[in-house]
Amino acid sequence: MLTRQDRTVADCLELVRLILPLGLKHVGFKDVGVSPTTLSALNEAIRASGATSYLEVVSTTPETCLASARIAVEIGVDCVMGGTDVVAIQDVLRKSETRFFPFPGYPHGHPTRLAGTLQDIETHCRDFAAHGCAGADLLAYRATEADPIALIRAAKKGLGAKRLIVAGSIVSKAQIRAIAAAGADAFTIGSAVLDGSYAPDMGSVLSQLGAIQADLEPAR
Repeated sequence: MLTRQDRTVADCLELVRLILPLGLKHVGFKDVGVSPTTLSALNEAIRASGATSYLEVVSTTPETCLASARIAVEIGVDCVMGGTDVVAIQDVLRKSETRFFPFPGYPHGHPTRLAGTLQDIETHCRDFAAHGCAGADLLAYRATEADPIALIRAAKKGLGAKRLIVAGSIVSKAQIRAIAAAGADAFTIGSAVLDGSYAPDMGSVLSQLGAIQADLEPAR
């Protein structure tokens, strides 16, 4: 994710040009931090490289969430993550090929925190699957009421064969391995790359991403 503290970074276009030669296949950004024009150019660059693009909705009102979904359709994003009004957002996405991964639980604030019990998460994810969503976007490590790994297991139980993406506050190899062991299909990472905290002994964004890539294979 080309983001820090739940915002797309201002130099995202420069950053995407820097990192795409690594052969990354999944690159995303948030719906806040830069203009829609910049988001459009960013999405175009990601998709032109052959990578799948993701827009994560972190806006905090129903109106702004729907506006972000409309932007996603307009610029041709491959996947929309986040948002909680499943029916309304699906209605926006309906005439596009954009896949949808809503937030289970009760996200709030910015940066986003996640309220909700294990039962809430499982029930919401089961509802997402029933509504035809591609999966769910779980803020496991932003949870305020339950253990992150237990939340991942509950979400996966509710989703069945649908994909579970774990997002937010992932900063270490240990977390990546725990997420994989709990059954998640994917995770997002942004701030830990851009602030250098994933691999503190390395100085560049490319080195941070290289360290993550090196840690991924043992996690599978």
